[in-house]
Parts: sequence; C-alpha cells; structure tokens
Amino acid sequence: MVASSPSQSMRMRRIDTGRITLNVREAGNGPLMLFFHGITANSATLWPVASQLSERFTTIAVDQRGHGLSDKPDEGYEADDFAEDIVALIRTLDRGPAILVGHSLGSRNSVTAAAKYPDLVRSVVAIDFTPYIETEVFDALESRVNAGDQVFEDINAVKAYLAGRYPNIPAPAITIRAESGYQPVEGGLRPLASPTAMSLTAKGLRADLTPAYREVRKPVLLMRGGESKLVSAEALAKTSRLRPDLPVVVVPGADHYVNEVSPDITLRAITNFIDA
Repeated sequence: MVASSPSQSMRMRRIDTGRITLNVREAGNGPLMLFFHGITANSATLWPVASQLSERFTTIAVDQRGHGLSDKPDEGYEADDFAEDIVALIRTLDRGPAILVGHSLGSRNSVTAAAKYPDLVRSVVAIDFTPYIETEVFDALESRVNAGDQVFEDINAVKAYLAGRYPNIPAPAITIRAESGYQPVEGGLRPLASPTAMSLTAKGLRADLTPAYREVRKPVLLMRGGESKLVSAEALAKTSRLRPDLPVVVVPGADHYVNEVSPDITLRAITNFIDA
C-alpha cells in the first residue's frame, strides 16, 4: 500500500487564481504536477499517490470548485468552467507546463484543459473517464451523488455509509474520505461538497467529451479499472478507436476508484508514462 513520503511534508493552503480560490495540498519543489479528484471527493483522495512523486515534482492535489474547502459558486460546473480553473491555477503558480493527473471528473477536466490550452499542459493521466459512457450509467451516478447529501450522526456513521457505497475501497482510504470530506453541522456531520454543485456537476458530466479527445495533442494515458462500472470495456474500446495513438492501462481487479483501490499500480503507471 502506498504511504506518504516521509521526506516531504504536505502543506495545505488556499490559492486565489483571480477567478476562484482553490484549496490545495502541496509538497515538493520540482516541475509542476497537478492532481484532480472525482465528483463528491476532494484532494485528500489522491494525496497518497501524489505524495509519492513529491521528491521529483511539485505535486499539488486540488479541491475542485464546489468540493472540499475550495470556493462553491452557485453556477459554473461544466467542463469548460473546471478547465478554466486549471489554467488559472497554472498561470497563478507560474510553473507550467504542468502534468495533469485526473480521476473521473478530474480526468474529464484535465483532458479538456489540455485540448484547449496545450501550451500550459505537458501531459495528462486520465483515470477512468472517457467519452461514450452510457446514459444509464450516468443515471445511476447522478442518483448516488444526490443521495450523499445527508447528515450523519458521527464519523463512524460516515465510514459505514462510505464503506457500503464504495465496497472495494480499502478501509484506510475510506477513513481518508470520511475524515477529510465532512464538516460539523447541527445534528452531526455533512459533506463539505456543495449539494447544488454536485447536482450541477453530475448533469454536466453527460456533455459530449469526444471533441476534447479528438482535439487533444498532448500525450494522454488512459487508465481504466478492469471492473469499472462507470467506464465499460466498450466505452474504452470506442475511445481507442477515436484515438488509437493514446496508450491504455487496464488495472485488473480495480473498479472505478482505481487510485484508491490500486494505488501502487496507479503510481507505477503514472511513473512509467511520464518517464517514457
């Protein structure tokens, strides 16, 4: 199991990009590598992998808009909105071009940013999100996302809920989600993620992603969990037919939550890709 690098201490801070203020986890001092989580999650879910690369890179895991401790506007949750946030962050940091690593929502946003702003992106690792995801899959995802907006009695209730919702994610990763993604409210704990933002983001995920994949000219690694219920084998195959030049890694035994279920394989795939 991947563990945080003992030689690199994590710094948490908020960065005003001029269009939005984003909360980040950061370590290292090398070239810029940015990590973007999936819907309803936050930067902590990718930190166990990101921290392992901080001896070579400045690794920054980002709470995307509407999530975690970042700003939560009432609107602006389409792919272009998130991509513009990424670009604004790179420009504010003045450390580009950046390697982008995105899971699910973060994958879509990273590919979109790379297609629109190739001068600011070095390459993309796109984990378990592609074009051609089926309508019924998005229906199920939207239902799960909206069901998460509830008050839990205590942290144990949160962990029990998350363990049932994500049965393949190991207990330590469930603990990370529980301890980083909820805030005290009257009656217990509630998700940090804005329910309005989650609803709008889930709807926005249905937009056609094929133009971004068709147009992107930076190196992109496609990763899929072999047991993913979000990205079917056929969706991945169609994406490869659209872009046969993009390398593919399928992680056996992993579901949609590849970086949490199989962090060591995820780290190895990222390292092999960026070193190629």
